[in-house]
Amino acid sequence: MLYFVGSVLLLIFGYLFYGAFVAKIFGADARRSTPAHVNPDGVDYVLMPRYKIFLIQLLNIAGLGPVVGPLLGALYGPAALPWVVFGCILGGAVHDYCAGMISLRWNGASYPEIIGRNLGLPVRRFMEVFSVLFMILVGAVFVLGPAELLSSLTSTNKLIWIAAIFAYYFLATILPIHVVIGRIYPFFAALLLIMAIGLMGALIIKGYTLFPNADFFVNQNPNGEPLWPLLFITIACGAISGFHATQSPMMARCLGNETHGRSIFYGAMIAEGLLALIWVTLGVSFYESPQALNAVIQKGAPNLVVESISKELLGSVGGVLAILGVIVLPITSGDTAFRSARLMLADAFHFQQGPMLKRLIVAVPLFAMGIGLTMFNFTKIWSYFGWSNQAMACVTLWAISVYLARRKKLHWITSLPAAFMTVVCVTFLLYAEIGFNLPMNISTWCGIGMALIAFAAFLKWSRTAPAKDENVG
Repeated sequence: MLYFVGSVLLLIFGYLFYGAFVAKIFGADARRSTPAHVNPDGVDYVLMPRYKIFLIQLLNIAGLGPVVGPLLGALYGPAALPWVVFGCILGGAVHDYCAGMISLRWNGASYPEIIGRNLGLPVRRFMEVFSVLFMILVGAVFVLGPAELLSSLTSTNKLIWIAAIFAYYFLATILPIHVVIGRIYPFFAALLLIMAIGLMGALIIKGYTLFPNADFFVNQNPNGEPLWPLLFITIACGAISGFHATQSPMMARCLGNETHGRSIFYGAMIAEGLLALIWVTLGVSFYESPQALNAVIQKGAPNLVVESISKELLGSVGGVLAILGVIVLPITSGDTAFRSARLMLADAFHFQQGPMLKRLIVAVPLFAMGIGLTMFNFTKIWSYFGWSNQAMACVTLWAISVYLARRKKLHWITSLPAAFMTVVCVTFLLYAEIGFNLPMNISTWCGIGMALIAFAAFLKWSRTAPAKDENVG
């Protein structure tokens, strides 16, 4: 119990103190005009209340990540806990906040533009292609998971659920943001938080021992997979996730005051960290050992773990509600993934998105590609998603570091996490079977070397003059 309560308190203190420190460094200013005030278009630039934006942002960034990732991370034992807590406070929340605030300063700039204006045009062009493909990959991943869960609950063919989810995605992608997303997301976000807290409360009330094997220095993975660097790839959402940087610009276009950015961007990530913390605790504490947890995962992937834990702790009705809460997570990130892809393409080609026909022209090809990806194995897609996600976080952190350094602000809040994530991503790519399958020691030293090279490149880029700091006002 002490470990869980202490972790929750650290997340809260992280928001109150480190979050305030980061906001002060960035220089949030309530006097600046925001894109929602200057460029309202009734489709994507729509002013909304702060509480609603927070709840939408939470669902946008959450996805399957703070459930599936922490459950898979729980196979390593309690060692997953500090990564969630400190990764969230020092990495993920700073990453999300700065990405959102830079977009806010640059008239709601999409993710590739944020990268390009800090790291150069060639990097921007590459990220335009990479990030759009990544959004389609995210959309496909976040269709398969909930479709499988809904199929197991209703005995309805999975393909029917896939079709239904894609139909919803399509509407949420092309309709104005306040018509679908703005109306249903706050309700779903409240359901998500209530169910996660309910599961944690039931675990405690029913007398389960939290973290029965509380050895934080022993890798307990039953498959023999190394903690380094796999844990830092496995648990992305809830610690740090590049996907979030693609979502923050959507909410930056709806924000009414710069000072609200801390509660919306930094705060939503802290809330997601809490969700990840709960699911790590459930994974480690509900089963008597990592071997028992792994046996359930092998039978039906993490989705079966969600179903068994929810029904056991909350009964049949409460369990179904909890499962539905988990289903909401990926569905309400998959739709905004496709919406983000539409906005990225429209920004790249300067294609106005006011008329419905123009939105359809961009959206239809995206969905054709997303449907095609669902034909592949979920586990294989998730493997590529994990590395791509963290690589994107790495690039984003370097871009933010350049932004801060050019303005003589304390860049260490992002350059140090960027260096660490560079080591993680390069080491994983070289070591993993989906990569180059090299020995761990060689992979790690190459990762360290690449981080040093990236830091040198960062110092070079940061010496150039900054672009104009805002496009509104």
